[in-house]
Amino acid sequence: MIEITLLGTGSPIPDPNRAGPSTLVRAGGQVFLVDCGRGVLQRAAAVGVGAAGLTALLITHLHSDHIGDLGDLLITRWISTFAPDPAPLPIIGPPGIAETVEATLQAFRHDIEYRIAHHADLNAPPAVEVHECTEGAVWDRDGVSIRVAPTDHRPVTPTVGFRIDHGTASVVLAGDTVPCPGLDRLAAGAGALVHTVIRKDIVGNIPQQRLQDICDYHSSVEEAAATAARAGVGTLVMTHYVPAPVAGQEEQWRALAASQFGGRIELGDDLHRVEIDAP
Repeated sequence: MIEITLLGTGSPIPDPNRAGPSTLVRAGGQVFLVDCGRGVLQRAAAVGVGAAGLTALLITHLHSDHIGDLGDLLITRWISTFAPDPAPLPIIGPPGIAETVEATLQAFRHDIEYRIAHHADLNAPPAVEVHECTEGAVWDRDGVSIRVAPTDHRPVTPTVGFRIDHGTASVVLAGDTVPCPGLDRLAAGAGALVHTVIRKDIVGNIPQQRLQDICDYHSSVEEAAATAARAGVGTLVMTHYVPAPVAGQEEQWRALAASQFGGRIELGDDLHRVEIDAP
């Protein structure tokens, strides 16, 4: 069984009820955080997961809303891990993630120096192990494997999706993308597809061109559902809603997805949990 928790379902616009994009996946005793938008550690704490308890961090792309709390995550993991010589945090993402992590640690250089000077048991900066990838196998430990495939969020490039398999249970995390062959291949036969969604019927009518622009590199609810149908997945989990669903509109969103996908449809607020069993 794989457990999915939508830690943050929000967008770049701050929302008092929604943290930034982030999803927690638990499989085979391992805990993976996919993206780290604003407020991710508070949301993780609500389900009993601390930064020190993460097995690995997976990053789909380098838009600010998906990495906004990277610095907080790296520093908090460092100061809340008490084992001597802690193992480095594996960070897996597209090319550019190594530079981003390095720059983030540099931005926190003064904080790191202060803490090393003050605490005798902190004698080195946060330990990380960064892997850049665009396609193929990236993880195989203790019965859990992860594959990566390219997605299409141009002009943001490269971007990737992740597939996590544990036994015969599987979940794919699409990140931000329009429908594309890479995601179709990655999601084929998966137990669940976690997909960001926007309401193009709403956003496309907003008078600001900058907001209308997001329609050309995100999937609508219907497009995400069609991707799930083509791939033959069992469950579609929608997240990263734009605009956020208004209370009472949930069935409207479900109906849009159901027009393209006949499987199980999940949408929910932050901390919504979905269990995916082996078929």
